[in-house]
Amino acid sequence: MASSFNENLIKTLKLTNEMLALADEGDRDRNDDTCGIVYGVLRDTAYRLRQLAERECDSHKFKGKWDED
Repeated sequence: MASSFNENLIKTLKLTNEMLALADEGDRDRNDDTCGIVYGVLRDTAYRLRQLAERECDSHKFKGKWDED
């Protein structure tokens, strides 16, 4: 079983994928430009959060704190 701090990082990465999918869906279905701002911010935030989580995963792996399950 993975450590809870690693499990939370994995959940964060999954959440960012859901955020990106929602941004794509919202952009596709939006009815005006102001909605596009919401989905653009969602997309930008997802990319930034994913980058931070990936960096933290790499740090845990480098420090030997990553469970290989």
